[in-house]
Amino acid sequence: MSEHIRTSVLFVCLGNICRSPTAEGVFTALVERHGLAGSILVDSCGTGDWHIGRAPDSRATAAAAKRGYDLRHLRARQVNIDDFDRYHYILAMDESNLRDLQALRPHHHKGHLGLFLEFAPNGDLVDVPDPYYRGDEGFVQVLDLIESASAGLLQRIVGEHS
Repeated sequence: MSEHIRTSVLFVCLGNICRSPTAEGVFTALVERHGLAGSILVDSCGTGDWHIGRAPDSRATAAAAKRGYDLRHLRARQVNIDDFDRYHYILAMDESNLRDLQALRPHHHKGHLGLFLEFAPNGDLVDVPDPYYRGDEGFVQVLDLIESASAGLLQRIVGEHS
């Protein structure tokens, strides 16, 4: 794979404590495994502001750790208008957050704004379901979906830069 890829990815959910930090952790690990850590910038944020500065949900952190992903260093932040200048791919976890991002998107933004699960092969789901009120099995399902979509996203990025 090319080490000269220069792109950036921002994952977005509602509060930036469950889905989007999990996506950031999983995708970052995948990028590192493929030797592209210096070439692909990865971040996450939320559309809401009530968790700013907080660590990911302890259940998300525990579920991720069982699969070898470390989310402990991540802190929630809210999306801002400058993110549209910084990130080539802005990927929402669900349609509600995508609508919020579309409303915020400046006219000059030419990057990819869409749903993260667009990159999951053979996926029937459109949204990564919010696991917050669903218990441990919800966090496992989120990891499964994110791992699948992450592989598809990396394949797309590498393909575009080959």
